[in-house]
Amino acid sequence: MFIGHFAPALAAAAVSPRAPKLGTLFIAAQLVDWAFFAFAIVGIEAMRIEPGATAMVPFDLYYMPYTHSLLGSGVWAVVFGLLVFALLRDAAAGLLAGFVVLSHWILDFLTHRPDLTLAGGDQVYGLGLWNLPWIAIPLEIGITVGAIYWYMKRTQGPIGPPLVLLAVLLIVQAINWFAPHPTQVGPGLYIQALVAFGVLTLIARWVGDNRRHKRARG
Repeated sequence: MFIGHFAPALAAAAVSPRAPKLGTLFIAAQLVDWAFFAFAIVGIEAMRIEPGATAMVPFDLYYMPYTHSLLGSGVWAVVFGLLVFALLRDAAAGLLAGFVVLSHWILDFLTHRPDLTLAGGDQVYGLGLWNLPWIAIPLEIGITVGAIYWYMKRTQGPIGPPLVLLAVLLIVQAINWFAPHPTQVGPGLYIQALVAFGVLTLIARWVGDNRRHKRARG
């Protein structure tokens, strides 16, 4: 799951005018991946290339207990939710932000082969939809497009920015799926992923700055 992780961010922004800004929610959606790639750069967590690991992705994510265990994701969710609450002084905003962070593990559970843990350790989980492209591809596109549509229905503002966001998301996802996969991992790959997250977050911030929830007061 890649752009599908942003669907909960868009849904959270749509559900309540008290939600954090869309850019903040995009950070929340990929927070554990931000952390994973940063940790991978310094050797705290690790991945490797394993051709055929799944039908769609050749990555063996063999060590990521601090970011992609359910406990680790929960800790990141609580910390980020408390940070949003402290900055906005709004418990609903903090709860929504924390939920978006935690949604990452749930969506990864659907698509990853068994490589997720509950709290580290040897027991791993994952339904492995990456081995079933005919399910994984429509699922990812469907929840992303559906979330964008719901966000646009629940907010008002120029139509252009969210359509630009959707187009960029689909282009990035197409590259992720269909471009040649890397043959080795290293800082270059990790930094490339972080840059992609950063660009998408900046576009989401632009979108959020140009739209307003229909139930917002003032």
